[in-house]
Amino acid sequence: MHNILLLETVADDALEILQKAADVNILAAYEPGFDLSTISNHQVDAIVTRGKGQVNPKLMDACPALKVAGRCGVGLDNLDVAYATSKGIKIVNAPGSNAQTIAEHTMSLMMMMQRNLFRSVAEVKAGNWGWRNQFEGDEIYGKTLGILGLGNIGKKVAAMATAFGMKVIYWDQAEAANVPYTFKSFEEVITEADVITLHVPLLPETKELINAATLQKMKKSALLINTARGPIIDQQALYEALKNGTIAGFAADVLTEEPPAKDEPLLTLPNALITAHVGSLTSRTYTKMCVDTVNNVLAIVRGQQPMEGCVFNRKELADR
Repeated sequence: MHNILLLETVADDALEILQKAADVNILAAYEPGFDLSTISNHQVDAIVTRGKGQVNPKLMDACPALKVAGRCGVGLDNLDVAYATSKGIKIVNAPGSNAQTIAEHTMSLMMMMQRNLFRSVAEVKAGNWGWRNQFEGDEIYGKTLGILGLGNIGKKVAAMATAFGMKVIYWDQAEAANVPYTFKSFEEVITEADVITLHVPLLPETKELINAATLQKMKKSALLINTARGPIIDQQALYEALKNGTIAGFAADVLTEEPPAKDEPLLTLPNALITAHVGSLTSRTYTKMCVDTVNNVLAIVRGQQPMEGCVFNRKELADR
């Protein structure tokens, strides 16, 4: 019998797979009364989490039989990958599973901000049809989109933006092969783009990649979009830049602290549009991320072959 610890809920289809497996015992840490401090009393073979449940050294040490930890998603901020690798534990995620939905969310935020749609809807709902006489908005057609990070999501955003008639330039650690977009330096992208969108992973070298100095180099009319990770931006510097008109607007699905504090100043600004980290929570993508992760975790604990590319630290484990 394989004991699988669920730190958070998963999609119904994924939970059903676990419930119907004759060789699986589910330990649901999210249920009332479950005492995670007693987890060492169980022989945990696998851990499954989403974005909040922490797979840290303390938990891994309490699970000496642990073979694999799975994240129903892409980012691994809540898993200590290096420590897991040192313990020979496989880390599974769902690479590429959220690319389409995050790209769509990025474009939605971009258009809502550029065309001032949120304010337009709010004014009509408030009975102020006359607000149209002071409406200020624009089109994304003909504007230059600067993409920071041309991975799976960045490429989809680039394709969508091109279809809308935008000129796409990008920066990444290396120039991408066989793409029709112009590779430029980081400084060229942030100074030339009308809209800048972030699609880099959160790493030590990308933390606060957008800071007071970089914000000063952007156009005063620039819009900044973040559907990657909150700490990529120095949030205090961003607040000051938006408040002082250094840049024109900001739209995001992520923040440095989630949920934000009730007195978070960024939320008071009319030129900041924030959604509650819902970009990957569409029914199709959420279910796929959970089902794929659960199936891959089961394959590993059963000694079977998981989907290609799902073991994030495969190379590092092989080099040990």
